[in-house]
Amino acid sequence: MTKLISYIAYAFLKLISYLPLRVLYIFSDIIFFIVYHLVAYRKQVVHTNLKNAFPDKSDKEIRKTGKEFFSHFCDSFVETIKLWTISEKEIKKRCKFLEPEFFDRYKESGKSVIAILGHYGNWEWMSSFPLWKDVNLLPIYKPLHNKVFDKLYIELRERFGAKTLPKDDTLRTMLGYRNRKEFTITVFLGDQTPNKQSIHYWTRFLNQDTPILQGTERIAKKLDQAVIFINMQKVKRGYYEVEFIPLFDHPKETEDYEITEKHTRSLEEIIRKQPAYWLWSHKRWKHKKE
Repeated sequence: MTKLISYIAYAFLKLISYLPLRVLYIFSDIIFFIVYHLVAYRKQVVHTNLKNAFPDKSDKEIRKTGKEFFSHFCDSFVETIKLWTISEKEIKKRCKFLEPEFFDRYKESGKSVIAILGHYGNWEWMSSFPLWKDVNLLPIYKPLHNKVFDKLYIELRERFGAKTLPKDDTLRTMLGYRNRKEFTITVFLGDQTPNKQSIHYWTRFLNQDTPILQGTERIAKKLDQAVIFINMQKVKRGYYEVEFIPLFDHPKETEDYEITEKHTRSLEEIIRKQPAYWLWSHKRWKHKKE
């Protein structure tokens, strides 16, 4: 029965993806009303996260930011579904990469790149970058237990040429590309919550003690790949601009935790400027520092 429901949902989402975005945003508004006003989905989690992150903000400001977040959250959902059928012309108009030639110098020098972003803006639209530059874009993802929806997300992310990389295969796959001397941009999400056994480093992030995964830093040093940060800003509804920010060209020369601190501070900076566009419903602080 569960599998049947999954296939029905898959077919329904594929069908509505053919609707123009202006119509899908009407769906988004309806979903927002249900999620925010009727169901109150994780509303308390969002409020608590915002209050802890911005203790100087008034309750009115927190509620306003929370409401803006839920509106953006619903928009992101329909925008992600639209990846299935959106044209190359439209996605390039709506998601602009400000400096697509940014990676040329790395490719020419034979040094592949680790790109770090957070659950900010609409990170799924980052998968459209191969339309701007013919590169091996490898977004890392955690496979879903539901095989139908796992297939759905792989199709969405690979639609424009990205090559999804299961989390457990990360190092092996990156080594394979390096041994073949192929240039890659491997995309890591820098704000994932580590499981308790994987916590080895804590820092202050958004006014709270926060555990940070060390895999990105370890792999960058092991493979000596350049590290950059992806700044994806929402210009207006349905439109984004992406800026690439260099962090470290020679990671082996960095101190312990220097890479981790730098990309964490980079993400924190953009969240503080426009907080509504980060994934506040994520239980980022479920682990407490002893």
